Amino acid sequence: MLVRVVLSPTPSFPEPSALYTACKMVRWLSAKLGPTVASRHVARNLLRLLTSCYVGPTRQQFTVSSGESPPLSAGNIYQKRPVLGDIVSGPVLSCLLHIARLYGEPVLTYQYLPYISYLVAPGSASGPSRLNSRKEAGLLAAVTLTQKIIVYLSDTTLMDILPRISHEVLLPVLSFLTSLVTGFPSGAQARTILCVKTISLIALICLRIGQEMVQQHLSEPVATFFQVFSQLHELRQQDLKLDATGRGEGQLPQVVFSDGQQRPVDPALLDELQKVFTLEMAYTIYVPFSCLLGDIIRKIIPNHELVGELAGLYLESISPSSRNPASVEPTVPSTGPEWDPQGGGCPQDDGHSGTFGSVLVGNRIQIPNDFRPENSGPLGPISGVGGGGLGSGSDDNALKQELPRSIHGLSGNWLAYWQYEIGVSQQDAHFHFHQIRLQSFPGHSGAVKCVAPLSSEDFFLSGSKDRTVRLWPLYNYGDGTSETAPRLVYTQHRKSVFFVGQLEAPQHVVSCDGAVHVWDPFTGKTLRTVEPLDSRVPLTAVAVMPAPHTSITMASSDSTLRFVDCRKPGLQHEFRLGGGLNPGLVRALAVSPSGRSVVAGFSSGFMVLLDTRTGLVLRGWPAHEGDILQIKAVEGSVLVSSSSDHSLTVWKELEQKPTHHYKSASDPIHTFDLYGSEVVTGTVSNKIGVCSLLEPPSQATTKLSSENFRGTLTSLALLPTKRHLLLGSDNGVIRLLA
Repeated sequence: MLVRVVLSPTPSFPEPSALYTACKMVRWLSAKLGPTVASRHVARNLLRLLTSCYVGPTRQQFTVSSGESPPLSAGNIYQKRPVLGDIVSGPVLSCLLHIARLYGEPVLTYQYLPYISYLVAPGSASGPSRLNSRKEAGLLAAVTLTQKIIVYLSDTTLMDILPRISHEVLLPVLSFLTSLVTGFPSGAQARTILCVKTISLIALICLRIGQEMVQQHLSEPVATFFQVFSQLHELRQQDLKLDATGRGEGQLPQVVFSDGQQRPVDPALLDELQKVFTLEMAYTIYVPFSCLLGDIIRKIIPNHELVGELAGLYLESISPSSRNPASVEPTVPSTGPEWDPQGGGCPQDDGHSGTFGSVLVGNRIQIPNDFRPENSGPLGPISGVGGGGLGSGSDDNALKQELPRSIHGLSGNWLAYWQYEIGVSQQDAHFHFHQIRLQSFPGHSGAVKCVAPLSSEDFFLSGSKDRTVRLWPLYNYGDGTSETAPRLVYTQHRKSVFFVGQLEAPQHVVSCDGAVHVWDPFTGKTLRTVEPLDSRVPLTAVAVMPAPHTSITMASSDSTLRFVDCRKPGLQHEFRLGGGLNPGLVRALAVSPSGRSVVAGFSSGFMVLLDTRTGLVLRGWPAHEGDILQIKAVEGSVLVSSSSDHSLTVWKELEQKPTHHYKSASDPIHTFDLYGSEVVTGTVSNKIGVCSLLEPPSQATTKLSSENFRGTLTSLALLPTKRHLLLGSDNGVIRLLA
């Protein structure tokens, strides 16, 4: 999906309704899907899309607007004049930050920051190389996203990860930006934009952490940034005549610089570098950092005098009367005794603390809200130390913002599981059970007989011996120890509820206690009740047809299968399953994913396959030696059945022999569910197993700990998209585990 829109609509250029709808849908999905699915499938793709927003020279052009100053007259550390890529990426960044607001700071530090490190990581080749357009765009996207992240990090978190930001983000970016051998596909334009963005990012971090922490953690990135001016200055002094002797064909010339280091230089790149690191760029870099760092600039930037001279030359070129080095500093507000209203705005006193902010007032650093300098100089208040955008109320210009405390914020077990999940490859098709408790759902006063998630996986249903059906929300909450209340309780049943499911097409709930109830999950209103024709012949098994069908299939104790369409009165079809035999009671029903066949399992271990379109029995066979406990139908005409004879068997519908046969050593598998080509099983001894439908018989089994699950396991359901397990117990409590 290609987004070509502005971030903030204006009356002259309104936001397209299609974009608004798309952003709203992504935000809604991010909350609905939960943290793991949103991070794996939504945030991951948004991060990839962010790079695409900066691909190509067109996306790297400054936006044209009448009456605006040149691009480097940005106004402060934030770009006042964005490139087209910034505008295109606006909705993507908005959605990424919305996910961070939903699930908290870990999204920034554990998902976004590692992806940024991946984007800026140097290639495997050690020799000189030319960036491709995708890598170039990735650098721009990485710096843009990092600047957004810094604003939302708490002071403690920022200090904790500052070494990572320095070594995994800033230094790799600067290695490309200041490289004398690596060219940019879009030439000087892309390098200039990256330079301006990097200035903004480093200055923002400096404002957040204070001078002392800059000296401790950012000395190397800042010095590296300034060093390129010395290197180019020395190359100019050599008149760009690089010695070609002593090197083979295809090798770059080696130049010895004043620091004693010998570095390769690509003569073809010198023109590009000189177009980027001009006198104006020197002024743009020197002014903010000279005010942000004060006297510390002499300690961490060896060539600060040279860059200051270059900045002075630029100032003299546009205003000959301003050659005095003191006038290089921008005007800043008189907010306290530390600021000299006559001296251009740099601090008079170097007694700075390492606190967070931009303008020192006593022992704190403060951002003025209403300052607008009368004379901002030819480049505007570039430093951002007291003017321009930092003082405005705009979210884009904020120095620091608090992430709201969301009830869905990740912590405890949810955080641990989320960290694991975002590291799992999307190609991993296996179900991994780690026995991490995520949520508890108490409320039933009797044993939980059945659980069934809705198709959207944001709610699930449970039926119990207490004659109620409850609708529960599945949104993450708390640290894994939290208890969730039901959203709705259906109380119209007169007996123990042994089946509950959802008719997907009309979005109705079907539950059975011997009589079938069809009801609305939003209001709890009963829509229809289907009683057995004879009270002496109760219903023993129920199944719902897949969409787009709207029928319910019911088996009674006389081996009769009946179909009811919830849209019409009366019976739709009625078929006899026994065929003159006496296979016992129908214990389980399963409908194929296509809805074309239904299989019934009997108490004798006999199974019958019936065509739902014609009513013909396609096959009947003795599948097990004991009661059929549960049946599931899978794509590809595959059936899975479990029995009281301790076996779990995989069948092809019309083949005589089973495909696979698993035998439980101790207890029968009384409940199971499917995950792709795997079966997740449960036994009354509280053991969870995972076995394959495709590979030779083998089963990995985990015993549920009493800390995570209490009581006896009575029912199990799997959330395939979220990869969670719902486990019902005989004490009425349902647990969500991963």
